[in-house]
Amino acid sequence: MAVEATRQAELPPDRVFDVGIDQTLPLGQLLILGLQNIFGMTGMLVFPGILGRSFNLAPGQIAYLYGVSFVICGVVTILQSTLLLRLPIVQGSYAGSFASLLAVGHLQSGGLGAAYGSFLVAALIWCVLTLPVRGFSVIGQFSRFLRAPIIGAMIVLFIMIQVANVALPGWIGLPKSPGFPLVNFLAGALAVAVLIAVTLWGGSFRRAALLIGLAAGTVGYAIFRPVSLAPIATAPWLVTPELFPFGFAVQTDLVIVFLLVLLPASIGSMALYQMVGQWGGQSVTSSRMSQGIFAIGLGGVLAGLFGGFSTIVYPDNVGMLRMTRIGSRYATLAAGVLLIVLGGCIKFDLLLVLVPLPVLSAAATLLFGVVFMHGVHILAKVEWDDRTYIVAGLSVLVALGGMFLSPEVLAQMPLLAKLLITQPVTSGGLTLVVLHSLLCRTPPTGA
Repeated sequence: MAVEATRQAELPPDRVFDVGIDQTLPLGQLLILGLQNIFGMTGMLVFPGILGRSFNLAPGQIAYLYGVSFVICGVVTILQSTLLLRLPIVQGSYAGSFASLLAVGHLQSGGLGAAYGSFLVAALIWCVLTLPVRGFSVIGQFSRFLRAPIIGAMIVLFIMIQVANVALPGWIGLPKSPGFPLVNFLAGALAVAVLIAVTLWGGSFRRAALLIGLAAGTVGYAIFRPVSLAPIATAPWLVTPELFPFGFAVQTDLVIVFLLVLLPASIGSMALYQMVGQWGGQSVTSSRMSQGIFAIGLGGVLAGLFGGFSTIVYPDNVGMLRMTRIGSRYATLAAGVLLIVLGGCIKFDLLLVLVPLPVLSAAATLLFGVVFMHGVHILAKVEWDDRTYIVAGLSVLVALGGMFLSPEVLAQMPLLAKLLITQPVTSGGLTLVVLHSLLCRTPPTGA
């Protein structure tokens, strides 16, 4: 004990890991830690199902979306752990790309083919912007101006506002849906109740709370609306990747929208990269940071090519690092390998497809609310004054107001303007960044 106390006393003040970033562990422990990280990646378990059902995709296509999403997250996580950032970072499906693909895909001008094709081009541009040349990259320099807590927090709020339309509405369902309204509501309520109970009082099971809640809700739904397991028995074992599974088209205005969508993911991730580096006593240079952001762009490229979503660092996974005090990047490497194995098994993916939309949406209602409040919590770090009130207040009302413009007004706008003003992430995010740059770059005088 005395030796351990001496070792801890010698650690830098910001360092919190008992197992360092570059240290490894026995294989069994690595696998357990990897599974824990996967159970914390909530978005991967709800985004593909909600997106697929909103476009009336066949069960096999939704299973494919699940598989590709898992594999993309696994590939990017492995790269972050070994070759690029070299930190214990797990990258999960990004709510902003889910929300934007959902909105853009429903446009009559192109559908999912134009959404994914334009996303691919935007992600390629993003990769170029993040490439460090002699330690310099455009994104690396730009990031210095965008690390204020108010920006990251407000963008989290805007993302959750944007996806709220698939939460409670999907839970209740439509009059033509099989379980409307009572079965939908009760099955979703059961899923939420179990999710809350296991999260708060489940002990070692709390990391699997979402899976347990979804399973309970599905069983409750199946009592009244039977769910068939036959598709799983007859399905092949392995997912076959497809280039442009939803078609391919590129629209310049959509490329701009997706570039704006990738920005908040990078801003939020950079702050967490810096924090994890400090916990492990390592310096995260601009060049190293750029490599981490390059991985986000690479995830977008893979999503554009094969389907799925771009990635972001999940605060839940960073919280696990703090809780376990194990900072080994080999544990997150194990998580990446497990993600690829699970995503590559189409029978596993079809199990997730069996979860009814009301149950998925009910769980999403709770999860999106928790993430929303996480953004509110970050706002507690903001030093509020007249300038920050103006920046935050105007941004929120622009983000919300654009969602309520009349169809007659929107019909008079060009497509790009319509996309920018009706998507809270872009309308509110742009207003936020511009106002903050103009008003909050220098300390206020006379405040």
